[in-house]
Amino acid sequence: MLKKLILTTMLVGVCCVVSAQVTIKGRVLNSETGEPVVGANIRVDHSLQGGTTNAKGEFIIKGLPDGKQTLQVSHLNYEPQRYSTSKSVNDVVIRMTESHNNLTQVVVTGTGTHRRMVDSPIPVNVLTAKDIKEANVTNLEEALTKLTSNFSFSTSGMGTEMVLNGLNSDYILVLVNGRKLIGDDALMRINMANVKRIEILNGSASALYGSDAIGGVINIITDDSKNKIDASSTTKVSDHGRFSEAVNLDLNVGKLSSYTSYQRQQSDGWKLHPMTETVNKKGEVKLDPTDKQAFTGYHSNTVNQSFSYSLNHKTTLYAQGSYYNFLNDRPVTEYKYNMYHENYTYGFGMKYIVNKKAYIDADFYSDNYKSAYDYIQESGDFKIGDKETRKKQYFYRGNVKSIIKVNSKNKLSAGLEYLDEKLESESDNISNKTLYTMALYAQDEWTIAESLQAVVGLRYIYNETFEDHFTPTASIMYREGGFRGRLSFATGFRTPTLSEIYATDLAKTTNRYTIGNLELKPEESKNFSLNLEYTHSRFSVSATAFVNNVTDMINYRTLSDEEAAQYGDYDEVRQRDNIDKVRIKGVNVNANAYLGLGFNLGAGYTLLDARNLITDKPIDKSVKYAGNVNAQWSKNWGLYGLNINMVGRGQGKRYSETYDYDSSGFMLWDLNTGHTFNLKYFILNAGLGVENLFDWVDDRPWNTKKPYSTITPGRAFYASLT
Repeated sequence: MLKKLILTTMLVGVCCVVSAQVTIKGRVLNSETGEPVVGANIRVDHSLQGGTTNAKGEFIIKGLPDGKQTLQVSHLNYEPQRYSTSKSVNDVVIRMTESHNNLTQVVVTGTGTHRRMVDSPIPVNVLTAKDIKEANVTNLEEALTKLTSNFSFSTSGMGTEMVLNGLNSDYILVLVNGRKLIGDDALMRINMANVKRIEILNGSASALYGSDAIGGVINIITDDSKNKIDASSTTKVSDHGRFSEAVNLDLNVGKLSSYTSYQRQQSDGWKLHPMTETVNKKGEVKLDPTDKQAFTGYHSNTVNQSFSYSLNHKTTLYAQGSYYNFLNDRPVTEYKYNMYHENYTYGFGMKYIVNKKAYIDADFYSDNYKSAYDYIQESGDFKIGDKETRKKQYFYRGNVKSIIKVNSKNKLSAGLEYLDEKLESESDNISNKTLYTMALYAQDEWTIAESLQAVVGLRYIYNETFEDHFTPTASIMYREGGFRGRLSFATGFRTPTLSEIYATDLAKTTNRYTIGNLELKPEESKNFSLNLEYTHSRFSVSATAFVNNVTDMINYRTLSDEEAAQYGDYDEVRQRDNIDKVRIKGVNVNANAYLGLGFNLGAGYTLLDARNLITDKPIDKSVKYAGNVNAQWSKNWGLYGLNINMVGRGQGKRYSETYDYDSSGFMLWDLNTGHTFNLKYFILNAGLGVENLFDWVDDRPWNTKKPYSTITPGRAFYASLT
């Protein structure tokens, strides 16, 4: 408790009171058509003030001090613009030129500071709100699989397993506005209707982000409208009872801003085949009727609330909280329980601009997750309706970060971070297991020459159990005209989780017992990557080759009969241990082109060799190759706009280490149409489309040892309205 109080005191800052005299009011217009640019972001240099254009392209920014003020104006579809003034103005007109790629997009994930994508020495892939809207995706899994070629997913009753370049969810850090998410179904908690962009960093990034960032980082940046009132509702219905509803309400009253969102998701379950396949001791295959589902029905609810208060143009205080619950709905004939998940978060912090060369960001954040078995049949001592806690995870993080522009060539980022984790489990008889980590990190963004930039960083980690460790990183970028070359080296360091150290598990469908290991060692990685990119006003192409070596990887070791005897009468006893060494080699290629007359074309391809060097077999759930294609046409006729989008996603065989089995490859296509009506004070966007256009289904009989390649139920029609 004392540590948390110390962290809270870090958030107290010096607030400067400045007389506010400058007001800037104006409009943002399309330079060619003269039409208003809706949703353009306005930011004031060296200030926390800003705004967003409304449906008429209008904006107003008040409370600025005397002196020269420079506005930075950005929008997904336009080239960024600047405007400067030293006095109040009421009739500013800023004209923006349309852009046909995302390269002017500002990112923060690669370096931890705001940079244009093309200027970041560390390559970062970005999915924008425009990309998400045109593909009509309703959850993060859909966005990552349809719009990139690096990700694959597999689903079970325990949740969805995400794989990035061969490494599973344990090695991928998921952030929302820089804050870590925990829990088996963290991806379900993302309200896609409120996402401004998704930034994806491939490879190790522990120097900046700490443990879990061995495989990569996904940072979801949410919208922060500055209009007086912004209200939106997004509804989508599809076959098999699939329904999603997202409601967002943003209010800005004087210095106080409020952001509220609610999301409901639900679906029926479905089978891909009415029979289950079993093999007897003679090797004979038998088919029996089954109610087992490839995908189980569920419903979930998510509520988010955040507040920010601007004391002045240099100081902002903020607080946020969220609540989430999930319950699946499995057939009583085949299952004894449903899975119930619950999560709540809270946090608060401050941003303070010291001067034109430095600012401080300090915050405290807590993420609390619970998973339980909700019994639908009597089982042992449990009656129908009883809940048995599977695990409770508590995560507390305190962070103080400062960014200082030392001179014209160097920008220094430095910070102090404290993490405290706690685990409880009724089913594992675990009570109040804790683990804390403290870290110091520093990073220098160095402009060596006009065409040469570098980033060098180092993180010092002290872990309560695993003691000291250093994780360095270094990247360098050379640019000439539209060409950019990036060379990066990064290290990863992942401490074993409390579950891996302490948790035991008895599989409820088999007589297999899993135990923890107090002697586990941290996993470490070394990641090398080379990125070559060429950009043009109408097209871009990028290729990244990488090698990621992971040592002391934690996996399951089956105990001998003599070792297992002490634990009881089980068919198999296994223990978590540092038994694997992994090497991942791969190439990612991405290309985008504006063909003219409203036509855009994009494609991505990933070739991967993810191999366990101990067993000389592929890594569990790894996919050797995958690709995606996105073809789009759009046109506006005054108040009406039409967008037609075709999205294709294909992948090769996926390897299962558990069953030593390769599921088949597949190719899925979606056809999406969007119809936008720009009215005086609001916008209507109707979506109609077909998912899995060519009705590809893995319709083999159920077989627990031969997992499905994909659980799509086949062709499905949907309608949506925003």
